[in-house]
Amino acid sequence: MEETISIKDIFQTLKKRWKIIMLLTLIAALISGTISYFLLTPVYQSSTQILVNQKQSENQLDSIQIRSNIDMINTYSVIIKSPAILEKVIDDLKLPESVDQLSQKIIINSQENTQIFYLTVQDSDPSKAVEIANAVSGTFQKEIKDIMNVDNVSILAKAEVKENPTPVKPSPLLNIAIAVVVGLMAGIGLAFLLEYMDNSIRDEKDIETLLDLPLLGSIQKISQHK
Repeated sequence: MEETISIKDIFQTLKKRWKIIMLLTLIAALISGTISYFLLTPVYQSSTQILVNQKQSENQLDSIQIRSNIDMINTYSVIIKSPAILEKVIDDLKLPESVDQLSQKIIINSQENTQIFYLTVQDSDPSKAVEIANAVSGTFQKEIKDIMNVDNVSILAKAEVKENPTPVKPSPLLNIAIAVVVGLMAGIGLAFLLEYMDNSIRDEKDIETLLDLPLLGSIQKISQHK
C-alpha cells in the first residue's frame, strides 16, 4: 500500500517534534549571536569622493568629453589598486600590509552616469581607515598626472573621523535572523527525519501504515485490581 502524507500528518509531526525544532532554532541563534558579538572583528569604513573632470579653458565640457571621463573611471579603478599607487601609500604610512592585502581593503563605487566615484577603505581601526582613504586618494591624484599624462582628478570630499563610528560588519541582527531561519529549517528537516525513522507502533493507524495489515479489532485497556 502506497503511503501518502496529508497536511494533517505534517502538522501532527510538527506538533509532536516542536521541542526539537525550537531547540535547534535557539542553538543556531545563540551560536550566531556569540560569533557576531564576541568573536568576529568589527570592520569600519571611510570614503573619499572623487571627481573625474578634464580641465579645459572653456567653461563647459562637451558631451563626448564627459562620456570619456565617465568611461575612464573604470580604468582609474584598476590604477588605484595597482602597485604604482599602493606601494607609495604603504611607504608613506609605514603600513604592515602588502599591496595585495591593502588592495583587498579598497572598494571603488562609481555613481551611475556621473563623473564621480567613491574610494572606500575598510579596516578594523576606524582612524586607520580614514588615514588610508585620504592617503590613497591623494597619492592617486598626484601620480595619475604622470601615469596617464592627464590632470582631471579632483577630490571633492576627504574622509573624516566620526565621533562615534559604527562598524559596517558584521551585522549581528542580520546574522541572527539568518541563523534563526536556517535553524528552523534544520529543525523541521530533523523532525520529519525522526518521524520517518520511527517505526514504533502506538495506535491502529500505525499497524495499517507500517505493517500493511488490515485491522480486525482492538482490545480495550484492562485495569488491574488487587
